[in-house]
Amino acid sequence: MIADMLSYGFMQRAFITGTVIALACSLLGVFLVLRRYALIGDGLAHISFGGVAFGLLFGVSPILSALAFSLLGSLVILRLKEKARLHGDAAIGIVSHASLGAGIFIASIAQGFNVDILSYLFGSILAIKTAEVLLSIMLAAVVLLTIALLYHDLFALTFDEQSARTTGIRTGALNALLISLTAVTVVSAMNVTGLMLASALIVLPAASALQMRQSFKRTLLCSAAIGVFSVNAGLALSYFYDWAASGTIVMLNAALFLALTAARTITVKSR
Repeated sequence: MIADMLSYGFMQRAFITGTVIALACSLLGVFLVLRRYALIGDGLAHISFGGVAFGLLFGVSPILSALAFSLLGSLVILRLKEKARLHGDAAIGIVSHASLGAGIFIASIAQGFNVDILSYLFGSILAIKTAEVLLSIMLAAVVLLTIALLYHDLFALTFDEQSARTTGIRTGALNALLISLTAVTVVSAMNVTGLMLASALIVLPAASALQMRQSFKRTLLCSAAIGVFSVNAGLALSYFYDWAASGTIVMLNAALFLALTAARTITVKSR
């Protein structure tokens, strides 16, 4: 039965895309969760929705327009936080809701792409095209390569930004890079889980891995393993039982988090 599943081109594309996106999301998620930036994924997903609506209205690739909106929105969030002296969550809320409102407005005045909007909101990984697979791989590769090259700087920024600054690390530029990578990752995850659930691929594997109380490098590896497993298992289950792929992937992630949390609680109480 597994061989039959993998004989279909659309399933092959789904597994390849899901795996590379899961790697990028889960690794980046560890840095974001530890820095208490977990909710930025939701904010950037809302911003990306405005880009999707814009792209569909003007005949531009929705993925590229969403990427442009998300990157611009991420930099505006940082700018507001610095210049307007707003807390991070307030800056995220202002920019994300403005872009979400713009997306809804565009959708209301345009007719004929409601179905397309739904596919971007809730995911359509089983309908992904070869060009979209290649674009997702490229975006994920950018995230993974950046993490590998700047690992030590990102590590220092994550645990002690003040000390990182005193050692000569350009924390402002690194913060901008981190939030820009998050924007790229959210857009990359759009075809896997949809914008509504994109941040789940960032937050849940990282939160699950942190329950295991491992070293930082092992936490990264555990997060990656959980992310890849949940995506591939979710795709397989959705194929065999005709379930929604995005919902199945996220529910598996949530179940793993609950199981690991319960296991840690039991272990602590038994000591």
